[in-house]
Amino acid sequence: MTPATLSPETSPSQRRSTNDWRLFLKLWPYIRRNRRMLLLPLLLLLPLSLANALQPVLIGQAISLIRQEPVNRFLEGQTLQGGLNLLIALLLVSVAVRLVLDGWQSFLVQKAGQYITADIRNDLFGHVASLAVRFFDRTPVGKLITRLTSDVDALGDVFSTGAVGILSDLFSILVLMIVMFSMQWQLALMLLGLLLPVTWLIIYFQQQYRKANYKAREQLSELNAMLQENISGLNVVQLFRRERFNGELFRTTNQKYIDAVDKTIFHDSAVSSTLEWISLVAIAGVLWLGGYLVMQEALTFGTLATFILFAQRLFDPLRQFADKFTAIQAGFTAVERITDLFNVPIEIRDPERPVPISELDVQNPARLTAIAEAVEASQAVNPAVVDRVEALEASAVRASEIRFDHVWFGYKPDEYVLKDLHFTIRPGEKVALVGPTGAGKSSIIRLLCRLYDINQGSILLDGVDIRDLPQSELRRRMAVILQDGFLFAGDVKSNITLGEGYPIEAVVEAAERTNIARFIDQLPQGYDTELRERGTNLSGGQKQLLAFARAAIRDPGILVLDEATANLDVGTEALIQEALERLLVGRTAIIIAHRLSTIRNVDRILVLKHGELVEQGSHDELLAQEGLYASLYRLQMLGQ
Repeated sequence: MTPATLSPETSPSQRRSTNDWRLFLKLWPYIRRNRRMLLLPLLLLLPLSLANALQPVLIGQAISLIRQEPVNRFLEGQTLQGGLNLLIALLLVSVAVRLVLDGWQSFLVQKAGQYITADIRNDLFGHVASLAVRFFDRTPVGKLITRLTSDVDALGDVFSTGAVGILSDLFSILVLMIVMFSMQWQLALMLLGLLLPVTWLIIYFQQQYRKANYKAREQLSELNAMLQENISGLNVVQLFRRERFNGELFRTTNQKYIDAVDKTIFHDSAVSSTLEWISLVAIAGVLWLGGYLVMQEALTFGTLATFILFAQRLFDPLRQFADKFTAIQAGFTAVERITDLFNVPIEIRDPERPVPISELDVQNPARLTAIAEAVEASQAVNPAVVDRVEALEASAVRASEIRFDHVWFGYKPDEYVLKDLHFTIRPGEKVALVGPTGAGKSSIIRLLCRLYDINQGSILLDGVDIRDLPQSELRRRMAVILQDGFLFAGDVKSNITLGEGYPIEAVVEAAERTNIARFIDQLPQGYDTELRERGTNLSGGQKQLLAFARAAIRDPGILVLDEATANLDVGTEALIQEALERLLVGRTAIIIAHRLSTIRNVDRILVLKHGELVEQGSHDELLAQEGLYASLYRLQMLGQ
């Protein structure tokens, strides 16, 4: 399913008017991928339809034989008992064919439907996982879950119970009409005359069902979004005694969903009741016209009985068709909603011609020497710079140079949070970002990791624009440690490796380097201990140390700390600071910290205000300037 036709901004009325055939074409790549699984069920349509049409004929011939009326040639010359035995045998064969082939076809169709559904779900998950963070900022998680589960399951019903089933019903109706016209055209024409308006009624009710179903699925998304939000924020709900208030909000949303579903039930029931009524009318019509023809001796009782059964059989596929058409309409609604998600563009893509990785190799001694000479020339041989370059030359870590070159960025158009930001972080330099809330510190980190793309300017990594690098290579070269490290359900080892094939020895070494090994050894199964979702069976400090172990095992050239040591007790913070000192050796580091006392020893401090760089320098230099940094520092000291 490719994002080709429907726009995310398409209104519901425009979406509903989209041609069903175009929606079906969106599914065609998945059908073609599994066409071999669907071929046999389609071939089974012929014997199943023939067996269905043959049964009324055999019963009618049995009645004609008993009444000694004219019969088909294959029964001529047969005794009454012999003819009945032959008809009973043929009837049993037709029943057996339908029993065996119908069950087999149903199994094959549902199996193919599950494979198609799985393919769509896999592609949809891959697409969602590739979307920019900007999309998730404006989309509730509950709505995404609905589309990935409920909508995809509804789409699966199109294949498992709908599409091939509808073809089967249509083919069965066609075969029945051919047989009826070959036997008695007047009765066949009358039944066809009833069939056409009923078909129009079914299509009308199904269109109304489609509109109601779209609204019902929208309400289900709202319901799931509210449910997910309340479960995630349950602590706040209980602490502020919002159970009753939130319960009322949930009941209101739930009632809107029920009202929307009631409308789908009404239109679905209207189809069923219409078919029940019209099938009785059809039988009555056959009795009226057939009785007249029998009285005129233009029709036998056997043929009349056959057409009474035909009248029932003709509307049975139509009734099943209506039921399956409901599933089809629900599936098409799901196609619309899923297509909307597929049509969300992937904003951040890898370049078509990425820069060769060799050009980023900052281990080149000549390059380090050139950097050192340039820095020494500009800063009169600063001893700290010389020490840093010597540490880089001795280290196996590939520390990188980072440059923000006149960067402009805003989460909304024309509302910039970073304005003409221009600075360079040299290889191995430790830089702190400081500023009031909303100054743009976290935005700098998001842009560096390319979770968002900038509006203007460029961000250079060792002289190469990060937009010219594969995202995997860019993020492999850095590790980001957040204030609240996210842990997945799984064991301790998998939460450190995150699916990469590190041996257990590397995991243990990373744990020891980050002071978490002692805690892990005290767990019941050590590195195989299962962690609950979000690591609720660990303390905040232990979770943070695991985040440091994740970074250590990857040995990145750039280390980013976003309030990584905040909200910790004194003992745990001391362990983390010790681990941090080891991790920072030979690496370029960017540190965000609100507690200014923790960043005194960095090489340089960048002070931000309203997205602009207003000051930079060492701790002592900034205090001497008596600017924003000095004001912030004194306020914190006063508060302490």
